[in-house]
Amino acid sequence: MDNENQDAATSVGKTIEAEAHLQPVKTGPKPKELVEGTITGLPVGRDRTVVPPDKVEELASLGCTDRDIANFYGIKEDTLRYNFADNLINCREELKISLRRSMLRTAHSGNAAVLIFLAKNILGMTDQPQNTDDRKPLPWTDDE
Repeated sequence: MDNENQDAATSVGKTIEAEAHLQPVKTGPKPKELVEGTITGLPVGRDRTVVPPDKVEELASLGCTDRDIANFYGIKEDTLRYNFADNLINCREELKISLRRSMLRTAHSGNAAVLIFLAKNILGMTDQPQNTDDRKPLPWTDDE
């Protein structure tokens, strides 16, 4: 009985090996080859790393910090600020304006949380009463 089991296992093993040779081997996607290209930008830093201003603006308008952008391009933060200060400031201001517009649209639609936030931050309102000495009644005179 053991011989029969061994013969069956051997024949199954040979069948699997034979079928393996018939099936194509899947290797996955072929690796991409790197090609040289040209990047248009400003050469910055001692090693003259080319940094495109439009990409710096895009990252700044997404809210990336100076550190994030500098690390992305492999340059120092000071180098980034020195060469792209205007770009960084303008794009971050555009981001703030865009967020303020969105918040106001949301507040106008009736979102109570946004209304409270804007009232506190823009109008200076507070939910804490102020204890000051100027809570005296207004002077009243009968003279006209």
